[in-house]
Amino acid sequence: MMEKDKRILQHIEQDAFANWLEAKIEEIRAGYSRVSLTVGPTMTNFHGTTHGGVVFGLADVAFAAASNSQGQTAVALNMTISYLQATSVGDQLVAEAQEQHQGGPIALYDIVVTRRPGGEPVAKLQAMVYRKKEWFVSE
Repeated sequence: MMEKDKRILQHIEQDAFANWLEAKIEEIRAGYSRVSLTVGPTMTNFHGTTHGGVVFGLADVAFAAASNSQGQTAVALNMTISYLQATSVGDQLVAEAQEQHQGGPIALYDIVVTRRPGGEPVAKLQAMVYRKKEWFVSE
């Protein structure tokens, strides 16, 4: 891993919310990230299934990592989610975010959350980011 990539990863790994979720960045490269977490007992709703906010939060962490993966400050413009299946305590969830299109400062991402093992889809999201003219790790 190049020095710039290490500094970018170190910066992204300081995300307080991601750390609170105990989300782990498994892979990050230009325009892509894969992040995982294991559903704990405090992450459920009153039905005993994983709270939708946890699923959305994991996807958002992956989106943030992918869209900021080159060291340029990027901020979310919007995200939409479709929940496909419920999960529960002990399930390992994996969110993968992939850049689909970039036009000027705007970029579009597809994000999918799956359950391990097996890779069953849990949620699908589409998100848009705005890249500012500032870098947190310079080129």
